[in-house]
Amino acid sequence: MATISMASSLLNTLCSSTSNRRRILPLAPPLSLSRSRRRLTIRATETDANEVKAKAPEKAPAASGSGFNQLLGIKGAKQETDIWKIRLQLTKPVTWPPLIWGVVCGAAASGNFQWTVEDVAKSIVCMLMSGPFLTGYTQTINDWYDREIDAINEPYRPIPSGAISENEVITQIWVLLLGGIGLAGILDVWAGHNYPTIFYLALGGSLLSYIYSAPPLKLKQNGWIGNFALGASYISLPWWAGQALFGTLTPDIVVLTLLYSIAGLGIAIVNDFKSVEGDRKMGLQSLPVAFGEETAKWICVGAIDITQLSVAGYLLGAGKPYYAAALVGLIAPQVFFQFKYFLKDPVKYDVKYQASAQPFLILGLLVTALATSH
Repeated sequence: MATISMASSLLNTLCSSTSNRRRILPLAPPLSLSRSRRRLTIRATETDANEVKAKAPEKAPAASGSGFNQLLGIKGAKQETDIWKIRLQLTKPVTWPPLIWGVVCGAAASGNFQWTVEDVAKSIVCMLMSGPFLTGYTQTINDWYDREIDAINEPYRPIPSGAISENEVITQIWVLLLGGIGLAGILDVWAGHNYPTIFYLALGGSLLSYIYSAPPLKLKQNGWIGNFALGASYISLPWWAGQALFGTLTPDIVVLTLLYSIAGLGIAIVNDFKSVEGDRKMGLQSLPVAFGEETAKWICVGAIDITQLSVAGYLLGAGKPYYAAALVGLIAPQVFFQFKYFLKDPVKYDVKYQASAQPFLILGLLVTALATSH
């Protein structure tokens, strides 16, 4: 259950990191760079810099910060000066487990995974590509493009605080992006693909991460499109990569996983409630901002529950009643925790809700994957 909880935590931070920031790599750095290492100076385009200084605290309370939180890249982190720890913090390791779990689901859905040294090694490389490299790239570029909003909400984070220089951030973005795409190419060769399926999935996912965070498209500015893109990135893409590595990625699986990504949209909305003030100031149309918090709560739980019930209906129609029943059984506790925590106060009970409910959603993904493999 510990592995599932970590995967759940990742889905949570997927939203957390989503809501407060989105990722992407510019072909040219958005700020001019010199060869010397210098600290980042924020020049907000949409927010008055003096206003930001006046409203934001100068730094996080270092005394109460956690070194463990710092390494995971989550709130409550202590201030750090070690550049490698800061680099790790930018990649937000807490967001890697959902991608790793997606690879597991894809491998299970292929029906061809065997517990051999070679297949395990392939899976580990695919997990490295999906997690540390491409999710790390996504999180770093998200922080880069969210530096103005972070200056309002979390001015003590590495980039707005100047703990890491511009050149170092840009270098990290490129290394993670190229490393992830390179691993995708290696996996295609290893799997004997005539068509580089995994390479193009990695390339497409990286492009999606860019347009999610970077202007002019900046998908995260729209609550519907941005959150669905986020859900697809965390559920569909790693599943597709795992399935393509060991089997064939079929159209019905593509449709099924994209449907499941609507549940990912709901998970992303959970974290939007925590950043309503900053989203309003920066003109981001998250669903709590666009529809109001009360309506957004019901949109959120509806997206999560109706999606899973639809998948259960699909499995039942496909002649797999036991898998459908198992999935319904995993939906029930999620609904219970929604009423117990989330619908009462989505900000106050955010962590409790996600820790309680999301392990069941994660298990439901695996149930669905196993159903499609038979």
